[in-house]
Amino acid sequence: MASQQKNEAMIAIAKQMHNVPWCEDYERMISGMLYNCIAPELMDARFRARRLTTKYNTHFPDDATMDSLQADRNRVLEELIGRIGPDSYIEPPFYVDYGCNIRLGDRFYANFNMVILDCGMVTIGKRVMFGPFVSIFAATHETEVESRRDNVEYAREVSIGDDCWIGGHVTILPGVTIGEGCTIGAGSIVTKDIPPFCVAIGSPARVVKSVKPVAQLN
Repeated sequence: MASQQKNEAMIAIAKQMHNVPWCEDYERMISGMLYNCIAPELMDARFRARRLTTKYNTHFPDDATMDSLQADRNRVLEELIGRIGPDSYIEPPFYVDYGCNIRLGDRFYANFNMVILDCGMVTIGKRVMFGPFVSIFAATHETEVESRRDNVEYAREVSIGDDCWIGGHVTILPGVTIGEGCTIGAGSIVTKDIPPFCVAIGSPARVVKSVKPVAQLN
């Protein structure tokens, strides 16, 4: 169910991000309220994200070196992603709705074909690894037909803690929090929160065991 009022804490977080398309519907979107997905500012922001992801996914000059290619890609990511930690790497291709609503921690790694529908804020911690074809869906709709006809939708925040390993072809649904130190088995669909230091598998994903907690790192 959509929220009934703005989330001032979420709006404060967004004010620290880059490339945000500020408008009334943007504030409603990241607050989990019903909003108009074809508001001009949001359509322009999605168009911009398509341009930048296409550039990232296809840029590979004939004279590129590993260092020069990484530097070029990093410049694109800085234009696209709301906040990205050092030593992060995303294998192309990858796709986002906006990019500006994504916060990536240090040493994040994503294998091929990551998809993040970041209508809600998506926060990913430090030293997180994604297998190929991982999808995060922060966007959702009402089940009543009329609002979908009227281009109305809403979103929910997704959060993944530090030191997680998300296996290939995992799908993470709106509103989910995955605690630190978790492993999500390949092919799982995560519909509910996963506590820290757990292994979860299946559709829907269920905790099958816990792992030894480790000390926090800076």
